[in-house]
Order: sequence, then C-alpha cells, then structure tokens
Amino acid sequence: MSAADDLAEALAFLRRRVAGEYEVDEFGFDPEFNDKVILELLRPLYRHWFRVETVGMDNVPFDSGALVVANHSGTVPVDALMLQVALYDDHPARRPVRLLGAHLVYQLPVLGHLSRKSGHTLACPEDADRLMRKGELVGVFPEGFKGVGKPFSERYRLQRFGRGGFVASAIRAGVPIIPCSIVGAEEIYPKIGDLRFLARILGLPYLPITPFFPWLGPLGMIPLPSKWMIEFGEPVRTDEFEPEEADDPMTVFNLTDHIREIIQQQLNALRLRRGHAFPPFF
Repeated sequence: MSAADDLAEALAFLRRRVAGEYEVDEFGFDPEFNDKVILELLRPLYRHWFRVETVGMDNVPFDSGALVVANHSGTVPVDALMLQVALYDDHPARRPVRLLGAHLVYQLPVLGHLSRKSGHTLACPEDADRLMRKGELVGVFPEGFKGVGKPFSERYRLQRFGRGGFVASAIRAGVPIIPCSIVGAEEIYPKIGDLRFLARILGLPYLPITPFFPWLGPLGMIPLPSKWMIEFGEPVRTDEFEPEEADDPMTVFNLTDHIREIIQQQLNALRLRRGHAFPPFF
C-alpha cells in the first residue's frame, strides 16, 4: 500500500469517527478502533521487540465460543496485550479476544475506557457467560495479581487458580477451554522487591522494584526485549458435563486443577523450546 493510500485510509477513518459511523457492542467493544488504533500501537512490540511466535493456533476455534485460560506474569500485564495481538493477527479468522479484567482496571479512567474499547470487560460470571454463549472468544488469567506480581525467583511457577469461576462459566456455556502458556513475559520486568508501603498508599496490589526501576526513572519502565512464545494447547471439552455440574464444587475444583497442570506442563516444555530469553546476547 502506498503512502497516498495510507493517508486516504487514515482520513476515511477520522471521518467515520467524527461522523459517528462506527459500531460499538453492548460491552463497549469498538472493533475498528481496536484494530486501527490499539492493536496498531501494540504490533511493533509484538513483532519486533518481543518477536512473538505462536504454537498451536489451530487449537483455537474458528468461529465458535471458547475460553482461553493463560498464565499471568511480568510485573506489568503486557502478556494480556500480546495475547490480544496474537489471536487477532495470527489466527486465520482474526479473532478478537474478550479478556476478563480485575476491578482495578475499570476504576482507572483512561485504562478502563480503552479496555472497553478493546472488547474487554469485568471478570464476572454473568459477562463471561453472555460472551461465550454469543460465540465470542473469552480470555482469563486465573492467577490474577498473584501471578503478574510474583517475584522473579518464582518465574514460570503457576500460582493458585482461585476458586475456578472460569471453569464453571465454561461448563454452563458448554464451550471448550483452551490452555494457553506464555513464555517471555517473566523476563521483561524482573521483580526483585516491592515498595509495599507506597503501594498501599496508592491503592495498588504491589509497586515493584526491578534492576532498573525506580533507579533509572522513566527509562526503567522500558520492558526488556525478551524472546516470547505463546502456545495454545488442545481444547478441553466441557460439553460432556451437565450445566448443573457448574455448581458442584468438586467437579469445578478437579477440572480447574487439570487445566492448571496442563498449563504448567506446557510452560515447562515451551521454556526449553524457547531457550535463552535474550538471544543472541546470551
């Protein structure tokens, strides 16, 4: 595409925005804004900084509902953003993933608004059920802040998966669960400490200390260019369960533990396959 074509497309995009000629769904998802603005800003990180490779993309359904369950890490949740790019740019059907986020995300004015524009929503069973029943691809990080905020010494060790609410939602909707393992995020901000007192004052779950932050100021916020790999494992079926089994704690616990074990095994193998985090430097 020529520079003139790029300019014409950009002007057409601006005209549609000004005229209000774009669609937003009931959750606030704005597909055009997501593709042309948010993902476009993330693509250089995905392709050139982290050099993300995907494995097993054919395990993600082409056009039906599913629940992608992934490990969470990296001190700052960049892994959620890279997962979003991977499923849209590298899946043949260019699938938007509707991530379920913590309350904190939607309490922040700008971040909360952009998350809605990207198609994401609050991590609650009602929203998850509605999205999956509509045939959407939903993503969840069941480790939550325990995973993303863990110290570097515990890298690639999965934390507790909560009470399994995501499994119950998948059973109720009768959609498959796709175990997803992300290798590379652990190295972008190696967390070696925590400013807990200041974090409490700011209302944050943690405030990390890394080898570069806060010592280098804003420069310390630049993520290290680790090599990333994202693997999508074979779907785990839930349509073999009766919908009422979603309310059985033992069924939910067993399936949650099974998914967690699959992801941990995938992580171990994928980490070996990836090799050094910073090739060719080490």
